[in-house]
Amino acid sequence: MKTKFILAILTVATLGPVAANAQAYTVSANGKVQQERTIAAADQPTPEQLAKLFDLMRIKDQVQQMRQIVPQMFQQQIQAAMKQSESNVPAGTKLTDEQRARMQQVMSRYIGKAMDLYPSDEMLTDMTAVYQRHLSKDDVDGLIAFYSSPAGQHLLDAQPLIAKEFMPMVMSKVAERSQALTREMAKELAEIVPTNKPAAKTGTTATPQK
Repeated sequence: MKTKFILAILTVATLGPVAANAQAYTVSANGKVQQERTIAAADQPTPEQLAKLFDLMRIKDQVQQMRQIVPQMFQQQIQAAMKQSESNVPAGTKLTDEQRARMQQVMSRYIGKAMDLYPSDEMLTDMTAVYQRHLSKDDVDGLIAFYSSPAGQHLLDAQPLIAKEFMPMVMSKVAERSQALTREMAKELAEIVPTNKPAAKTGTTATPQK
């Protein structure tokens, strides 16, 4: 469960700034989601157009900056999760300092591997195909004009600062609000596999003879 959560956050963290600009669907005046717009092949932007747009959007830089921020936040989450796990184990089975350090090393290593599951170059290649299906040449020209403007460049300048401020807020609130769920889940799991406890001694106590 923790691995799926980490990978989900990684996906959001790396694709969030990009996905916000893709026109995958439209919303009508009454709030209903309309069918995706299909771009005819002749109207699709060229890879060169999109490469220019991606360069102006600093997409690769955003991904690299996020890769530096995310591991630090996950390290904090790992420590919090380990502390929570230790509080739930039976007495006498606490982790040693050596075991705790080894677990942190293993989890940190796998976070590093998770960051490399989807290289940025491959991401840009796949992104190009998706943008071609949903944005026309005129759309891309308009976006290029915007991101070439002072306002577009200011937005891009602010995005790393926004992400740096927003992502810890997300992680903190998720961690805080998931504690109750974690305790509830642990309680149900304990009912399935109860902890072995020594049976209580039974018997009668002899009444002293007078």
